[in-house]
Amino acid sequence: MTSELRPRRSVLYMPGANERALEKAKGIDADALILDLEDAVAPDAKPEARERVCAAVGSGEYGHRELTIRVNGIGTEWHEDDLATAAAAGPHGVVVPKVNSADEVRALVEALEKAGAPDHTRLWAMVETPIAILHAEEIAAAHERLAVLVMGTNDLVNETFSLHVPGRAPLLPSLTIALLAARAAGKVILDGVYNDVKDADGFAAEARQAREMGFDGKTLIHPSQVEPTNEAFAPSESDVEHARDVIAAYEQAQAEGRGVVTVNGRMIEHLHVRDAQRILAFHEAITSR
Repeated sequence: MTSELRPRRSVLYMPGANERALEKAKGIDADALILDLEDAVAPDAKPEARERVCAAVGSGEYGHRELTIRVNGIGTEWHEDDLATAAAAGPHGVVVPKVNSADEVRALVEALEKAGAPDHTRLWAMVETPIAILHAEEIAAAHERLAVLVMGTNDLVNETFSLHVPGRAPLLPSLTIALLAARAAGKVILDGVYNDVKDADGFAAEARQAREMGFDGKTLIHPSQVEPTNEAFAPSESDVEHARDVIAAYEQAQAEGRGVVTVNGRMIEHLHVRDAQRILAFHEAITSR
């Protein structure tokens, strides 16, 4: 199963029970949407929300946005029906909360395939408990159909008895472990949400931190967070220009048989070339949406 390079900078949760919100999402410039059947939906509204989000996925009205459905968690009364209905709808991804083991990943994949999920429907696993962090490497490597790890930072704070503080010091070990697991397995990893939608400066700082750490994008709870997230996770004009200079200088040196390459006085190694190629590929993926 091949993995397509696609931007997942801004990934916005949208409540599955809210028809107006689902309609509004068609005009929001998020890279991806998580149509939520879990936290954002009251118990008595879950069956109707399930039908609504599956109809949204099949509508073809969301343009470039990657569409995923977050189902209710393993062991809940709604989980099996959510998973089967979502699989039949064929979204780009099915997001499952509180995935705690490699065995659960494999069981989820088996259930998706049994329900007839098309090949393009990938599994997104939420990593949001202490046990999931301790088994993050096994979870990330459990199956090729697992494409994305999603950090559930609110639950991690709750289950570790820590606090939400600027800089997220209590969460940094967990974030780092999950990030390393994703990179080792070649998977995408998304940072968790920022709760205070009125604190633009705090949000910008956290998005910048996530980018500096190496996350591919960030999950969001409000449309106002989309634009700053897209900007934070996209290569800047200077990044793109430098990447082009690095590749051009390296190719010229190779053609001339030179072993030493410098750009703006700095030594360039093959790892810098790989990084430049990654930056340009991601820039092209964004601009070609």
